[in-house]
Amino acid sequence: MRTVSAVATPLRRLSPVAIRQGSRRCFSSSQNLQATWGFIGLGRMGYPMAKNLRAKIPAEDTLFVQDVNTAATKKFLEEHPQGVRIAANVREVAEKAETIVTSLPEPQHVKGVYKEMLEPATLLTDGFITKERLFIDCSTIDPMTSGAVAEIAHSTKQGKFIDAPMSGGVVGAQAGTLTFMIGAPHEAVEQATKVLSLMGRRVLHLGEQGAGLKGKLANNYLLALNNVATAEAMSMGIKWGLDPKALAGMINTATGKCWPSEVNNPVPGVIEGSPASRGYEGGFGLALANKDLKLALKAAAEANVKLAMGDAARAVYDAAEKDENCKGRDFSVIYRYLGGKE
Repeated sequence: MRTVSAVATPLRRLSPVAIRQGSRRCFSSSQNLQATWGFIGLGRMGYPMAKNLRAKIPAEDTLFVQDVNTAATKKFLEEHPQGVRIAANVREVAEKAETIVTSLPEPQHVKGVYKEMLEPATLLTDGFITKERLFIDCSTIDPMTSGAVAEIAHSTKQGKFIDAPMSGGVVGAQAGTLTFMIGAPHEAVEQATKVLSLMGRRVLHLGEQGAGLKGKLANNYLLALNNVATAEAMSMGIKWGLDPKALAGMINTATGKCWPSEVNNPVPGVIEGSPASRGYEGGFGLALANKDLKLALKAAAEANVKLAMGDAARAVYDAAEKDENCKGRDFSVIYRYLGGKE
């Protein structure tokens, strides 16, 4: 595994851009244009990521943004009136941008967006730019869908496709401290790192295309299970009469220590400022945790991986999502679903 830690310094142009003149209207008549960028998906994660990208790239560069939520694109343009253009559709982003970042909710959204961008396979002749694009998908989806999209991009020679799911949540996206796990050929790692370092703090190269997603899903599978186990262990000890803070303190100096026990403890009052201490508001949403768990289970099944606890954990998350006292809250609310003492 290659780990790259980089400071988000301004990028100059990665390579010259050739502009197609003729029936299409160019946004500049200069033959020495600055770089053009694209960002698709201005959701809870994408919006602050695109905001950091716009802040870090040179002022004279152009960022094309697109989202099905027109209110989000309008707000983004109002906040960044200089150097931002709203694309009418994702194909326009692909035609006009050299480097395109996507941050989308589900596999079907990734498949649909890239189909629209890559078909017909004429970007290098019909677009404003005649060089291969760099596509960086930061969505958390299944590796098979990602691989299918990558195959289209690579087989048509329209661009390089890199999977780059991230860790750090909305807070990390806002602060520009995200960690990206990327799947890319070695020759594309440096370029991808330069781009991602404008929106995050660390870039971890895990292998060829698809490796970033596989690493992310393995991690989040473990996280989902640790969260349930921590909720059960804390509930067990408290109902035996142990003090919650004393119990958590002991666990976090012993072999049971994990992120849900130490940083995101599910018991209210154990960690000041944690989601559990704020009525389970904020944090890593229950639905997102369940989505990632299911993606991991799907990918594991496709690879014929034997799992002992995955299905049981999925049943717990499915039931908690349907519970009105848990729905829409941080995933540590599993403690509440299991009847933990609050």
